[in-house]
Amino acid sequence: MAELRVWAPDGVPEVRAGDDLAALVLDACELGGLADGDVLVVTSKVVSKAEGRVRSGDRDGALAAETIRVVARRGRTTIVRNRLGLTMAAAGIDASNVEVGSIVLLPVDPDASARALRAALLDRAGVNVGVVVTDTAGRAWREGQTDIAIGAAGVVVAESFAGQTDGYGNPLAVTLPAVADELASAAELAKGKLGGRPFAVVRGRADLVLDAGDDGSGAAALIREDGADLFGYGAREAVVRALRGDPGDRVPFGEAASAEELVEALTWVLGHPAYLKDGVVLIEPGPTGAAAALAEAVAFAHGWAPADSQFGTETPVRLGFLPVTP
Repeated sequence: MAELRVWAPDGVPEVRAGDDLAALVLDACELGGLADGDVLVVTSKVVSKAEGRVRSGDRDGALAAETIRVVARRGRTTIVRNRLGLTMAAAGIDASNVEVGSIVLLPVDPDASARALRAALLDRAGVNVGVVVTDTAGRAWREGQTDIAIGAAGVVVAESFAGQTDGYGNPLAVTLPAVADELASAAELAKGKLGGRPFAVVRGRADLVLDAGDDGSGAAALIREDGADLFGYGAREAVVRALRGDPGDRVPFGEAASAEELVEALTWVLGHPAYLKDGVVLIEPGPTGAAAALAEAVAFAHGWAPADSQFGTETPVRLGFLPVTP
């Protein structure tokens, strides 16, 4: 029988800048105790408060400094890729469970925060635990939010089953459970949003906890590099960025698509056959005006750019495209 136990202690005082999180954890967990192989799950908000990441103002005023680029906007909601590489609403800036007129920024380095807390617990209590720092995030295609791991130390963050077979003998090619995120969500069920319980202990997955001194990859390993995700921009934003054609916007569209994909897309959008010749995707006769701009936008979204001038003049006989490496 497999069993997982999760508990979140009550009675944790308000955390303020400079507070000793390890001491607070040990005081809070005194009744249930901490044991080797446990995973301590900590909400990022108390980490941020202890590290002095509370600011006066509102989210809009702090958003630019926490943002690498905007992914999507819908009304007052702005989804961005933040300075940690996380894609989150308002860059993860929070205005809840904090004094009115204040906001809480995410920790500067959540993995480093997790490592420091893990080391302090080992030093003071002699326990080898994994530490996961969490925040709440929405999911594409799904209503509601769940907690995810934004920092981790001493814990396996993703459990790879690639190369193994299931009970029927089928090979598992890409099965990679994000166990740090699953631990974060399991802990949230015990912590709750309004219970004043910022810490939770998960017991029963000691196999995920690494040896003392081995902090592992951290939660940063769960972040896909920019351009590796299929949803680098929102639907509206992708159209605008492609039409604008700024080379600085190429990375989120990912690596260049195959010539066959571009030929199919151009033919479908323009209603006129495109074809591949000597590594160049060609349209002949070449479109002009708005149709040429449309063809260039389609090519941009696929990671291709207009070939040199030998393929066209002011009234081009043909328009050609070559792949670009972002």
